[in-house]
Amino acid sequence: MVNHLTALSVALAATARVAAQASGPTVQINLNQKFQTYDGIGVAEAFQRSLVIHELNLKSQNLVLDYLFSNTTGAGFTILRNGLGSSPTDPFDHMKSIAPIAPASNSSKLDYITLPRHDEYQVWLSSQAIARGVKYIYADAWSADGYMKTNGMDTNGGYICGVTNATCATGDWRQSYANKLVKYLTDYKDHGITIDYLGFLNEPDLSTPYASMQSSGQQAADFLEILYPTLKKSGLKTQIACCDGSGWEQNRAVLTGIQEAGKENLLGLVTAHGYSSAPGAPFQTDLKVWETEWSTFDPINYDWYATGSQSEGLTWANHIQQTFAVSNVTGFLYWWGAANTTDNESLIFINGTNQVQVTKRLWAHAHFGSRFIRQGATRVGTAVSGDSTLDVTAFSNTDGTVAVQLINNGNQTEEVTLSGVTVPVGNVQTFLTNQANNLTQGYAKTDGKHAYALVPGKSMLSIIAKN
Repeated sequence: MVNHLTALSVALAATARVAAQASGPTVQINLNQKFQTYDGIGVAEAFQRSLVIHELNLKSQNLVLDYLFSNTTGAGFTILRNGLGSSPTDPFDHMKSIAPIAPASNSSKLDYITLPRHDEYQVWLSSQAIARGVKYIYADAWSADGYMKTNGMDTNGGYICGVTNATCATGDWRQSYANKLVKYLTDYKDHGITIDYLGFLNEPDLSTPYASMQSSGQQAADFLEILYPTLKKSGLKTQIACCDGSGWEQNRAVLTGIQEAGKENLLGLVTAHGYSSAPGAPFQTDLKVWETEWSTFDPINYDWYATGSQSEGLTWANHIQQTFAVSNVTGFLYWWGAANTTDNESLIFINGTNQVQVTKRLWAHAHFGSRFIRQGATRVGTAVSGDSTLDVTAFSNTDGTVAVQLINNGNQTEEVTLSGVTVPVGNVQTFLTNQANNLTQGYAKTDGKHAYALVPGKSMLSIIAKN
């Protein structure tokens, strides 16, 4: 659980004023108290936003890619979520299917086409992301093709034909849908890209005017009993993810239905969004859990903290920290990384071929990215003594370093003592983000047993120590 404390670290110039010992709260790191492992943070560029990045001039293109995926100059995202298309055509904002034409019947072989524009430039983006350190590619389908569904279209909800309470005159289309999904995976393999997780639903609790398909837990289980053996037969190592519910509790309901149907063992990953209900209590599952989509839709906001609005960087720093600490996720994904949008659906605003503007939300994510927290790290226990306005988390990396994240939600600077990790005599590195700083590097004074740092109000500080 996140501890309310005003943690450790340094505010660059302020650090010089930290005395030999801080007078504020003490943050205790307990390396023996271990929680979930860490997979990373991530974004999507679905609905042709990969194309938007590709159309930038080369300098701006590389700038955006490095902001997103570099673990030295950017946020260090390690998860990329791609959209698996179902549309018969591909005007902008659509994701075209690899089987856009209905076959003669549900038992006929699908007439596949090559990945349209290499999957609307998602193949290109995946390659660029992997080259910069991305570890996981997650392909998620928003819907089956319209001819496979009860409503005859890939938009406006509807159900896959053949699941419980979804009978169609054209028959059961579950096998065709499974075949198409596996073909998509093999197409990526032909491009030298391994898709680690495959999702067949997105927000199944909603019917939307864009690609969407509804499902209950039982109906998802009905499809899993077809998809799982089809995937196994292919020989691919990809695991199945489910179900990207529109909110935490909406997804809990679908997951519970799958569990009650006895099909949870067919999954490799549980996925959920943060819109309809924010991440809360952990799901009752032994599977890894990712929060896979969340953003806001108010006018674009570049602030870290101004009014405490839902789209500011500090708000999102708290969201990410709480989701790791309270919901026990192993991965946290925002919606778009970079897009030509004028609201807060993306972390980076793109306009034309060369305009790139970064929001403070990107730097909130960076504190939890691969700059500081490595794949395979373990979240460890934290505790704070004394009055404070801090929230604290810590991750122990396999290389012996410990990354501590301190968020000061109060207005006053906190003088913090960090204990429980090995620190050299002299100083340790800190990284500060607030309205005036973006991961500004500084140092916390140390005495060989403790580190002493200042955390300004409305700020976030990461401290990197040895265990």
